[in-house]
Amino acid sequence: MKRNQHTIGKDVTYKGLGLHSGMPVTMTMHPAAPGAGIIFKRSDLPGGPEVPAQSRYITNTLRATTLEKGEAKVFTVEHVLSALYALQIDNCVIEMDSPEPPVGDGSAKTFCDMVQEAGIETQDEMIPILTLDTSAAVYEDNKFITALPYDGLRITFTSINPHPLLGTQMRDVVIDHDSYMKEIAPARTIGFTWELEAMRKMGLGKGGTLENAVVYSETECLSQLRFPDELVRHKILDILGDISLVGPLHAHIIAVLGSHKLNAELSEKLQALKKDLKE
Repeated sequence: MKRNQHTIGKDVTYKGLGLHSGMPVTMTMHPAAPGAGIIFKRSDLPGGPEVPAQSRYITNTLRATTLEKGEAKVFTVEHVLSALYALQIDNCVIEMDSPEPPVGDGSAKTFCDMVQEAGIETQDEMIPILTLDTSAAVYEDNKFITALPYDGLRITFTSINPHPLLGTQMRDVVIDHDSYMKEIAPARTIGFTWELEAMRKMGLGKGGTLENAVVYSETECLSQLRFPDELVRHKILDILGDISLVGPLHAHIIAVLGSHKLNAELSEKLQALKKDLKE
């Protein structure tokens, strides 16, 4: 199965701070030729080194997804990749003068808005859609993520959290342009006050605020929620960003207590299936 490739219609730029680094960054999305894929370009480094958004370049999945090739290193790329993937942007150069994309409002909405502003351009060349005839799964203790054969792209995520305001949340979404824009894109990343100090010591979360993250104390939510189940919606957003590294996919992805690490491992398994199909 194949579909037409897409890129964006024109250059579009956004400036902000990185979620974890807190560093200022100017990010420009450029249209790209058919077959180019999604490429991150570090304009602040000599020669402007690039790293393609492919699962083989994942080097770290602690709290975010890091891609690295030679001197080109970028991290916390899952939100921008999620937006491009859901809107079927296959070819785009993402130029940044810092290693981390801007956090925007903590969701994928900022990046969806950039794509809408640039316009979506259909290209003549086709791109194959990975369709499964078998399942793939990754298990770790009480967590798992699996991809099952499905006509389309659907994600079901279950979160079980001991926090009194969270508990068990489940969301099941068939992903298309409209469902993503309305139900998933605006969902922000989640944080807990007791994690923040430890994260700061690790050099993480420096750009986080009560507006661009949903922050919970031990007894209350300190941010204004956009959805009662914003946590689980953001988890679906993250899965899409991480799984985008495989390329277009038809599958039903089911996850319980997932993580960037499990998402990356599932991407590797799907990449292997893709390779087997080619051979």
